[in-house]
Amino acid sequence: MIGRAGNDIPLRRDGTVRLLPWLIAPMVYLATLALAGMLTLHGVLQGWEHGLAGTMTVELPPAPANDPSLGKALGVLRATPGVTSATALDRNAESKLLEPWLGTSITPDELQLPRLIDLRVSSGVNLDLAALRARLVAAVPGAVLDDHRRWLDRLYGLALSIEAAGLAVVAMVGMAAVLTVIFTTRAGLAVHHDVIELLHLMGARDLYIARQFEREAMRLGFSGGVAGLALAGLTLWALGHAAAATNVLGEEAKLLPDLSLVLWQWAVLILLPVAAGFAALLTARLTVMRALARMP
Repeated sequence: MIGRAGNDIPLRRDGTVRLLPWLIAPMVYLATLALAGMLTLHGVLQGWEHGLAGTMTVELPPAPANDPSLGKALGVLRATPGVTSATALDRNAESKLLEPWLGTSITPDELQLPRLIDLRVSSGVNLDLAALRARLVAAVPGAVLDDHRRWLDRLYGLALSIEAAGLAVVAMVGMAAVLTVIFTTRAGLAVHHDVIELLHLMGARDLYIARQFEREAMRLGFSGGVAGLALAGLTLWALGHAAAATNVLGEEAKLLPDLSLVLWQWAVLILLPVAAGFAALLTARLTVMRALARMP
């Protein structure tokens, strides 16, 4: 009598089935990188939006240092209910920002740069931006009030496009993994056709045979997923190291956004090998059951 948890089909000696981890690993690698990129981008956008919350920028036309228009603009802003602070950006600070590219021989006044005011607004206060813009233009012709909304909307549009592309990559990788499991399972069925027929003659049920294939597919899919996740982790570490501060023209600057992930995001990535194993299990079961149903 055939046991419940038998291992009558020598799948581990099948070279075709042993290729499965080597095929699953690069797929999990690509899926991990795509998903990590989506999560990182989402976190960066949230950080930018949080950092810009309650902040605005006022841009004034270039003028000499003794021009009274800056004081007029500050007066209008500080008299507006809900404004907690209005601070003009120091010209020396502008010079420091320009030094890495232009050196110290050119001053902001020589470049005729616009004057900037950092505006802070109380949280929960809805300013009438149209009225504030009108008062600013009346006090200082050419003044521009930027609430950063247009810039953020463009970033969100770009982020949605990138996330859609990332989801498409994950979906295509998942589909490729399923097709790979189907191919290797069918190859295993063909290689062990005689053994399967003998088990049928001995009274083995289809589910008994399918369980042997699905256990092996889950084991190989999970091991390939772990290998792909480990390689992706090394890649993310290397990218994170490259994103660290780099010396550019004598100044420390970040060439890439921060690629660090929070705990729940790492948990999502760690679940990918588990998902690969269960997907391999279900795919193998359905493939074997469908094939056995067509056998006499």
